[in-house]
Amino acid sequence: MAEQYAARFPGDALDERPLDRALLHAFAEQVRAAGPAPVADLGSGPGHVTARLHRLGVPVFGVDLSPRMVALARRTHPDLRFHVGSMTSLDLPDATVGGILALDSLIHVPDDRLTAVLAGFHRVLVPGGQVLLGFGSGRGDGTTERQRVTERFGRPMDLDHHYRAPETVAECLAEAGLRVWARVLREPLDGEDRPRACLLAHKAV
Repeated sequence: MAEQYAARFPGDALDERPLDRALLHAFAEQVRAAGPAPVADLGSGPGHVTARLHRLGVPVFGVDLSPRMVALARRTHPDLRFHVGSMTSLDLPDATVGGILALDSLIHVPDDRLTAVLAGFHRVLVPGGQVLLGFGSGRGDGTTERQRVTERFGRPMDLDHHYRAPETVAECLAEAGLRVWARVLREPLDGEDRPRACLLAHKAV
């Protein structure tokens, strides 16, 4: 469903979301200030945001679990690097990336693996490396809302989404050794069914 997904979420979607765009720009500025190490866009999908970071002057590569998404991203952005991989088992050397971007991809990680995934982020980040997470927010009572997806784009599927409050994810970031320095919660925009949370964090120098 890579082509259908790319058509549903086009590359210019951020043009209509000024706050989300500003947070991405702030992330890019922090990464550039920290040094030349590249950003890993985890869950890069068709590569739209990867390409936007590249245009902002940030060295970046994309990682996605779906081979078809990676193939689509490579066709659409042949000047950028994309490869198949999973954030639950990052195939990256220690302390080699200057930033990690994970937009709408942590919702696929269940609770019992979340802290380990974030610890993996800490492992591969250079000192001072930055993290930007974006996700649909769950309830503020500390529980995770699990939503089973059985159909998309007219085709059957079996996928769980895990929605958490930003405070819950911030606690997991802290457990993984990553310090949150900004958190934003905005109301849903057209086409969204829940508030959107964004967390900016970094690895200590």
